[in-house]
Amino acid sequence: MNESITSKRKNSFKEKIISFSWQHLLLIVSLFIMTFGVALCVRSNFGSSVISTIPFVMTLAGETGMSPQFTIGEYTYIMNILLVGLQILILRQKFQPIQLLQLVIGFVFGFLLDINMMLTSTIVCDTILWKIVVQLIGCTLLAIGISFEIRCGSVTMPGEGIAVAVSNAVNIPFAKAKIMIDITLVVIAITIGYFYFGSWQWQVVGVGTLIAMIIVGALVKSFDKHLEWFSQLLYYRPGFRRYIYGLARYIYKQIR
Repeated sequence: MNESITSKRKNSFKEKIISFSWQHLLLIVSLFIMTFGVALCVRSNFGSSVISTIPFVMTLAGETGMSPQFTIGEYTYIMNILLVGLQILILRQKFQPIQLLQLVIGFVFGFLLDINMMLTSTIVCDTILWKIVVQLIGCTLLAIGISFEIRCGSVTMPGEGIAVAVSNAVNIPFAKAKIMIDITLVVIAITIGYFYFGSWQWQVVGVGTLIAMIIVGALVKSFDKHLEWFSQLLYYRPGFRRYIYGLARYIYKQIR
């Protein structure tokens, strides 16, 4: 009887390891798609997506020697640290320690953003038509990545986390809080542009930024209706499960 219970516990633990590993592998895929979309929006020079406005303008300042010369991904991670810190200040005792995992997600996001900036480095948008096309493709991929990320059901991105914190703190709908946060980030990016360059940086905050603010949310809602297959994929057990089983067995032995 005891052996049967022990066996069930082992199998349950292995299943949790497999489920967790597969879920977060799909999350990384989602983040890769998101960051590829963000990179395209940046490359369009038509106005980046909201989440990258501040890192983008800081990167430009770094290239001129007026601020630390970090990559856009590194500045994104710094911004994510600040956003998590703001959540702690806003929620205080109500902040759940598990939400510190946002820092991990934020780091992966910044790392993948730098990779995709390298992958898109050959893209040059020198006409209005090309800028619009690249911007729209970027927004579409960003929306697809966000839709996948939501389905993964893991810890939220810091950008969404701060909106949740504000929503809970002042008792307003999440959508309204998200709009407030997005507008705040854009205003800060514009202000930083004036501080460093003395002018509005249109390639950072431009028509493309407005396009992203309007259509990304609408696209996410539209895509979400057709992503039941992705939810089913989350329950799929991949062919390399024997390797994950081996990893689970090793971890189980180590913590016994």
